[in-house]
Amino acid sequence: MPASDITWHEGAVSRAGRAAVTGGPGATLWLTGLSGSGKSTVATAVEERLVAGGRAAYRLDGDNLRTGINADLGFSRDERLENCRRVAEVARLFADAGLVAVVAIISPYAESRDLARRIHAEAGLPFVEVFMATPAAECAVRDPKGLYAKSAAGSLTGFTGIDDPYEVPEAPDLAIEPTTPVGDAVDLVLAALARATD
Repeated sequence: MPASDITWHEGAVSRAGRAAVTGGPGATLWLTGLSGSGKSTVATAVEERLVAGGRAAYRLDGDNLRTGINADLGFSRDERLENCRRVAEVARLFADAGLVAVVAIISPYAESRDLARRIHAEAGLPFVEVFMATPAAECAVRDPKGLYAKSAAGSLTGFTGIDDPYEVPEAPDLAIEPTTPVGDAVDLVLAALARATD
């Protein structure tokens, strides 16, 4: 069926109506950074704080999504771009539903992050890009998944930040330094969310 034969079907519930039962308006928090930069740690804490405060939220973790919706994708440039496109579309749906989508995904290419922002802008939904500004050397020391060690040993190739590029965000909405305690990072992210949804 050609795309010209597909029609968006509007529902009967407004965003304001959904926000009334989800604790606030929907939005997407997009945490980007190298493996080991703290994305998942901060995203988990942000989700926990939001839900504890009565705000509907759901964490979309890059690795988790690769076990399901993105399980068919590898790590070539095109597949990484498609990985991020799918995540951005899912996040947009969650945000439209009145949840705060807390995305933790490397998203190494500026093209992907720009597309995610554009998808939300076209839908009239808040989007906050959070750059976890932990350098590769520090991530390699942390190495929570042992991936840097595998890369150094030559058993892992195409690893972002080592032998595959990571394009540092030029103008993120928020940058979190590696020395920032998790609780303080959560405060910063939630403050950015508040600004975006005011």
